[in-house]
Amino acid sequence: GVGRGWEARAHPASLAAAASPPPPPPTRGVCGVAVSEPRAPDAGRMQVPPGNPLLLSLTLQELLARDAVQVELVPEKKGLFLKHVEYEVSSQRFKSCVYRRYNDFVVFHETLLHKFPYRMVPALPPKRMLGADREFIEARRRALKRFINLVARHPPFSEDGVLKLFLSFSGPDVQNKLRESAQRVGDEFMNCKLAARAKDFLPADIQTQFAMSRELIRNIYNSFHKLRDRAERMVSRAIDNAADLLIFGKELSALGSDTTPLPSWASLNSSTWGSLKQALKGLSVEFALLADKAAQQGKQEENDVVEKLNLFLDLLQSYKDLCERHEKGVLHRHQRALHTYSLMKRQVVSAAAQSREPESVEQLESRIVEQESVIQTMELRNYYSLYCLHQETQLVHAYLPLTSHILGAFVNSQVQGHKEMSKVWNDLQPKLRCLFVGPHGAPAPPRPPQDGPSAH
Repeated sequence: GVGRGWEARAHPASLAAAASPPPPPPTRGVCGVAVSEPRAPDAGRMQVPPGNPLLLSLTLQELLARDAVQVELVPEKKGLFLKHVEYEVSSQRFKSCVYRRYNDFVVFHETLLHKFPYRMVPALPPKRMLGADREFIEARRRALKRFINLVARHPPFSEDGVLKLFLSFSGPDVQNKLRESAQRVGDEFMNCKLAARAKDFLPADIQTQFAMSRELIRNIYNSFHKLRDRAERMVSRAIDNAADLLIFGKELSALGSDTTPLPSWASLNSSTWGSLKQALKGLSVEFALLADKAAQQGKQEENDVVEKLNLFLDLLQSYKDLCERHEKGVLHRHQRALHTYSLMKRQVVSAAAQSREPESVEQLESRIVEQESVIQTMELRNYYSLYCLHQETQLVHAYLPLTSHILGAFVNSQVQGHKEMSKVWNDLQPKLRCLFVGPHGAPAPPRPPQDGPSAH
């Protein structure tokens, strides 16, 4: 079930979220096992807290403090045909360290969708294709790390036993353990004591709020997507700049190390060329240092800026996916059930008008009663779906201050990077003095370029 803290906190209503009325029929588990519909939750299940459980007050700091999960690549093990990638997953909260394969993440993801169909379940990165290179494997590791951290900090998920199982179970076959946990219980709707009363907590204008919220989050997503793309380009330029600086320094050093003898007609300038070569030879050290500083800055911005932007984009995408699941799943099934009910009612009227046998009319009426029960369950699921959407919207807004973290990291990286590179450039300047020779062979400082055309 979901932890009480998620439902007990009260806070001024954040933007709501939902779509029109509707909810799904019997749920099927991860392994296709049918799950019976609502039963009265027992006393040990989640209790109804005081106040309005729809509202929550969670700060970004509180969310981030729930857990910090690291996902690192384990050196590849060669199979008969393919190299298998394995990940070391360590949780600060559970003080655990386990090994997981990509398929373990897939089963965990399916389990979450089964247990929490009305919550934001982040998407997984794509499965590796044949010939995947190191760049793809590293990108997928980063994406898996973002996925598991969003899940580990999500209030309902973080209180569910399936998360602890994934992060701390070190026995064999974690996939079967996850599937078993999904089969034993139904989804969140079936285990939440508030499910049947969700409608009572929803604001009257829930549809309007949902539409406004969805539009706002769509706009935020589009803007953050552009920010992420530009940040990636800046990181790429920093890495390219580092490579160019390194090559530039090596070429200067190669020029200074050239041993080709001067022709006789150039002997008048041999002393000048000799001193120039000597100065050029030593410059590669400073340029290598400049390259290292540029590469460090690019790497830091990739971790502190691009990755945080990607984390927020993953969260926003999961919200968009949730809205679609609500409309195409719950809403669509409810409308279909109502249509079926309408057809049944017509059949009863038609059967009565044609004076059919009482038994056939009774069978139709019995089916109508069953269909009414299905519709009632779907309506309850629809309102619970809207209830969860409202809470998930508040959760998205709790993550919005991440923007200031990202901007702060970007500005600090630029300031620090420019400061460190400026120091190296300043240290390099005195070494250039011997490159500027005066009329009598004496060193002369470089003159700044003149504005406008030079006088003749």
